[in-house]
Amino acid sequence: MIIDFHTHVFPDDIADNAVSKLARSAHITPCNDGTLKSLLSAMQKSGVDLSVILPVMTHPKQFRRINEVAAEYNRSYSGRVLSFGGIHPDCDSIEECFRILVDLGFRGIKLHPDYQQVMFNDARYKKIIELACENDMIISVHAGYDLSMGYPAHCSPTMALEILRELKPPKLVLAHCGGFDQWNDVERLLVGQEVYLDLAYTLGFIPEEQLVRIIRHHGADRILFATDNPWQDQANVIRRIQALPIPASDKQKILGDNAGDLLGL
Repeated sequence: MIIDFHTHVFPDDIADNAVSKLARSAHITPCNDGTLKSLLSAMQKSGVDLSVILPVMTHPKQFRRINEVAAEYNRSYSGRVLSFGGIHPDCDSIEECFRILVDLGFRGIKLHPDYQQVMFNDARYKKIIELACENDMIISVHAGYDLSMGYPAHCSPTMALEILRELKPPKLVLAHCGGFDQWNDVERLLVGQEVYLDLAYTLGFIPEEQLVRIIRHHGADRILFATDNPWQDQANVIRRIQALPIPASDKQKILGDNAGDLLGL
């Protein structure tokens, strides 16, 4: 089973505008139009069995709408996609938000410190992480530099290490191999810690020898195949992983086994 642990989709009525705006600000070209239909088509072509959708909340007022749409994805496309819930650190009642997320059946939440303009070691995020752990939820976090936002990174390896040491979340996933464009600090601070690293928008940017070193020293059982759809092509990322000079058993763990275990499939 192949599982893409990090994808984004947009409702049909806003996808064109949203993807075009993000592409311009980040100076990158998307591989599809960012709709659910295009993701499902890409999955069919690439052989991906399940994609995890990560909704990003940029304002607390989006909470109900974003999570209603995410829950509908899970009801209507069960077995093909699995959407996490979205939450914002400035939501009025974080406890009530979690009650809603649990009632909707989400297995995890997505945080994006850059888009939410809050540092990852802020007390508001720590409260969210504590509640996620209490509810046995996976926490996926954008980590490192964001191409459309610039510096400073709102989730650096140093901040992530603080969270790991203080809160010890068992299901924390740091996107972009622990921190996009901060991989030297990832190696120095995070490799070997009890944390998952996803490979979204990483293959083709990180030096291959450094990625192989991270996989070897961190452990292949805590690395997750991910693409950041619509920003990377699933088939191309799979080919890159298959070409890495690592054991075939490690490739299978990365492409799906680890995600399946983490998701409880």
